[in-house]
This record gives sequence, C-alpha cells and structure tokens, in this order.
Amino acid sequence: MIDEGQRDPDIVSVADVALFEEPLSPPWHSVFTSNSVVITYNPDTDGGERLADAGTESWYEPMINGNVNIGRTDPDQDPLGYRALFMLELASRYYDDASDLREQILQQDQIYPETSLISQFETGSIDAAIAYRNMAVERDYEYIELPDQINLSNPQYAEDWYSTTSHTLPSGQEIQGGLISYGSTIRHMSDAAVSVFDVHTTGSYLEEHGFLLRDQFPSYTGDVPQSVRQATDQSSGTQSRLSGPHKELSSTVSDITVLI
Repeated sequence: MIDEGQRDPDIVSVADVALFEEPLSPPWHSVFTSNSVVITYNPDTDGGERLADAGTESWYEPMINGNVNIGRTDPDQDPLGYRALFMLELASRYYDDASDLREQILQQDQIYPETSLISQFETGSIDAAIAYRNMAVERDYEYIELPDQINLSNPQYAEDWYSTTSHTLPSGQEIQGGLISYGSTIRHMSDAAVSVFDVHTTGSYLEEHGFLLRDQFPSYTGDVPQSVRQATDQSSGTQSRLSGPHKELSSTVSDITVLI
C-alpha cells in the first residue's frame, strides 16, 4: 500500500527488514527488536491437549497424525506466514524422526489473515497456531517454545542455518530465511516523528509485550540522520531497555506508524 502510494505515513515499521530492500527501499533504517516462532495451543481443546503432551521435542507428531487443527498466515502476504514455512523446513532437518513436515502438515484451508487467526484460536475453532512469541505473551496464550535451531531467534544460526531456507513471493522476490528482525524508518522528518521513533524503537514496552531485545539494538543501516542517532543513543544511555522504567508510548505512534 505504501509503495503504491495508497498510504503516506511519517514512520514505517516492518516485521521483516527484507521488505526494506524491496519494495520500499528507504535510504536508512533501524533494526530495533526480534522475535521467535512458537506454537500456541488451546489447552481446552482435544488437539491442544495433545500438543501440550507432545511438548518441545515432538509437537509435530500430533500435527502429522491429523489430530490437531492448526492455523497460520499466508506466506505470500505476511512475514509470519513464510517464517512458518522456514520453521517447518528447518524442523524437518533438526528432528531425527521428522521429514518433509511442510508436505505432511500444511493445508491450504489452514491460512487466515492474522486478525482472523487470533479470533479462530480464541473461539476454539482451531487447536493451535504457528505464531510469534509476542502474540502469545501479550495475550497470555499457552505456547510451546521451539529450539533455537528452528525458531529463527538466535543470531548464532542465522548465516549458516536459517539462511538455507527461502520462499519466493508472487512478485518474484525471493525471501531468504534469517533472524527475525523488525525494522523502522522515518519517511517524513520532524521533531515529533523523531520523538515517536525514539520511543517506538527503544521503549521498554517491547520486552513487556514478548519481543526479544539484544544489547546491539537499535542498530542502523544506511545514511541515518544525526538527530535520530542522538535521540536513540541518549535513550539507550540513560536507561536500560532490559530492566529500566517503563516508557509510555506516545498516543501519536498509532497515527503516524504502520506495521506491514
């Protein structure tokens, strides 16, 4: 929508920095947080109970057996959707008794828009969903933590392991597997935009909502305006994002920021 001119926000944040390579291509961006892929489950359904019993080491078995109704987002429309594909491909190699999990587990009728996925899960229409950790944490869902080798959260596995997966979008763009990285940039500079960007990319709300923070965040790529560096460096220096006091998001964030 942004690259087609249908929306013109001051700040753009994306759930995959690959989208800043194409189609948006801003002159600079920040990488400010990460996430991990998890399996959320409803403990009040039979399928959810089977997943809970299977746990981290064999969650895929009841899925293969058709005993769990799962949901996911569209890999051609949503980064979570293609990251679900990456996770299953890596899991097929990681577990000794699992092979071609994408072929054995995935069906077309499992695909929902993210908002519908959440409602389907909460009403018990599906037993489980392939989701982000923050989605489970902020909604207090039960979930299975996956090994770092398949959950796309550990920089140690990014270059030589996660990157061995890929998905081609309908546009022809090939998305390579990698560390889950959220990015943000300011398209229209102003003091207000810099202030909101600072809170948006350094605020302690990120950890509280289940995102993963690292000491090197925020990091930058491209020709970053000095005013942005000064604002975010000052915030990082005056309080710890991991344990410091809560910093309330400005109400204007929702007005000038779009997450795609």
